[in-house]
Amino acid sequence: MTPHRVFLTGGTGYIGSRLAAILSARGHEVTALARKESQHNLPPNCRAFLGNALDGDSYATAVAGANTFVHLIGVSHPSPAKARQFVEIDLKSAQEAIRVAAAAGICHFIYLSVAQPAPVMHAYIEARKAGEQLLRASGLNATVLRPWYVLGPGHRWPSVLLPLYAIAKLIPNTRESAQRLEPVTLRQMLSALEAAVEDPPTGVRVLEATYIRRL
Repeated sequence: MTPHRVFLTGGTGYIGSRLAAILSARGHEVTALARKESQHNLPPNCRAFLGNALDGDSYATAVAGANTFVHLIGVSHPSPAKARQFVEIDLKSAQEAIRVAAAAGICHFIYLSVAQPAPVMHAYIEARKAGEQLLRASGLNATVLRPWYVLGPGHRWPSVLLPLYAIAKLIPNTRESAQRLEPVTLRQMLSALEAAVEDPPTGVRVLEATYIRRL
């Protein structure tokens, strides 16, 4: 396994703080974008770089030394009421990250998207789809991960729906959508991100929830 120099956005968040610790423990050099008030959420062996996720120029100098960019920025607890924030935060931060990564010659860009299509959360899906389109247009080698929901501490309420997913997977007309939209666990998500960092593709690779769950 070749150690990578990783720049991570969203590194102080629910998934990112755990991923930073895992990657650092595996010998990767991790620099995480952080705000001053949240940098304490980073593990001690991860370097914090203070900047603004909505302004790529504020952290471009830190990206220049990396070969892998992991973008995990997103509005917390997404809901249909946050449609405007999906554009102003999720999509804007992705646009800035992709722009800076392309200018820096990043070898591998990892983007956390969302399962699609889906019967709900259309504004959220559209913002993530637009991020994927920007990534494809950039020419960067990339991995796109598409979970629908990540089950973990403080994020367990969809567990009650798992029996319904199991039934839907037995019915031919609903099997494909159930497999696409069934939640993944936090451990599976972290394993998929770790594997993506350590196995960069040529071109754009899309990892659906069915792949993530296998990990």
